[in-house]
Amino acid sequence: MSALQLKSLLSSNQSYAALALRLPAGAIFVAHGAQKLFAWFGGYGLEGTGQYMASIGMEPGYLMALMAGSAEFFGGLALLFGLLVRPAATMLAMTMLVAIVMAHLASGFFISNGGYEYALALLGMSVALAVQGGGRLAADNLLVAIINRKA
Repeated sequence: MSALQLKSLLSSNQSYAALALRLPAGAIFVAHGAQKLFAWFGGYGLEGTGQYMASIGMEPGYLMALMAGSAEFFGGLALLFGLLVRPAATMLAMTMLVAIVMAHLASGFFISNGGYEYALALLGMSVALAVQGGGRLAADNLLVAIINRKA
């Protein structure tokens, strides 16, 4: 990847709007990933989440739980720090799209019935961050500055 491509991937507008999306989305994703990976916050951990995923046709369930939990946990950390926001947000958007289709779509829209409204909100936040980048106060800005000095 060239320096120009890397700068394009990391750069963003310098508004605070992305920060307003990054912090709550990052915290939510970290918490949900921790439920899947570590059974924190009332979660079922890899074994329980893997069994659920296998029950809805996502095989092998343990691997799917590991992948989803890792995407959410580490992607959420990336959002919180503003590090590699575009790739992290893209990965999280794909994770939410899979969650909507595989786990929530059949239950309708409303979360009270197990529907997809919450996952859709997280998908929207992720897509917005993938498009605009990390914004002001993102670690990506430090990486761009380093690339600019070396160029």
